[in-house]
Amino acid sequence: MNFAAAADGTELAWTSSGEGEPMLLIAGQATALDGWGPTAELLSRFFRVIRFDHRGIGRSGRGEAGRYTTRSLAADAVAVLDAAGVASAHVYGHSMGGRIGQWLAIDYPTRVRTLVLAATSGGRSEDPALRASPEAMEGLLSGDLARLAPLFFDAAWAADHPEAVHTFFNSKASAWAKSRHFKASREHDAWADLGSIKAPTLILHGTEDQLTPLANGASLRRHVPGSVLVRVPGAGHGLHLDHPETVDWIRGFIARKNV
Repeated sequence: MNFAAAADGTELAWTSSGEGEPMLLIAGQATALDGWGPTAELLSRFFRVIRFDHRGIGRSGRGEAGRYTTRSLAADAVAVLDAAGVASAHVYGHSMGGRIGQWLAIDYPTRVRTLVLAATSGGRSEDPALRASPEAMEGLLSGDLARLAPLFFDAAWAADHPEAVHTFFNSKASAWAKSRHFKASREHDAWADLGSIKAPTLILHGTEDQLTPLANGASLRRHVPGSVLVRVPGAGHGLHLDHPETVDWIRGFIARKNV
């Protein structure tokens, strides 16, 4: 395990595996780097995969309360790239990680080769089509695995991968940090700035995502210039794990952009 120093001195745990072009994986809210599980292993066959624990999560330090915003967390991601000796990387963000990835591409455009946004949103909106249903939010906040897992994963995949499911939902985090991650994700609003993203962008969104409905992916497609939206049939919020075919789509997208 390696450690990077954030702007406020907070230690950020990170790891690297595989060879090839660098790819930075940015996890969702209150999810540790281990939560990428089999997806990180698969991607590391083709890329140098860099993962890290957000501040307050896993083995990273807690840091200052005021730095728990998606924009500040993007600066943490830059600190990890610096520590890894990476000038620019393919960036793959899931859920809140996708929100952070948006700011990374907006504020630090030279650091992002391509951007992959999975199950994410441009932020707050009054449009009911973009918002989670009350039932889905209740399930998310319940902490009950029996209610959480169906929102994220296909039942058959979850049954076949109990260790990955357990790891994903059991990241080490205090209630203090979890509440600040939740607030950071809920208060994210980059809609007005998405048009400045220059990185080639692939949007992956499940057709059955109850936490971040598919309309968010379609709206991102309209806001991010030249972006490509792939609707993943039958997928929920955890498509980055239970739909490994998305790795092939990511590889193909990057290969085309590298030509």
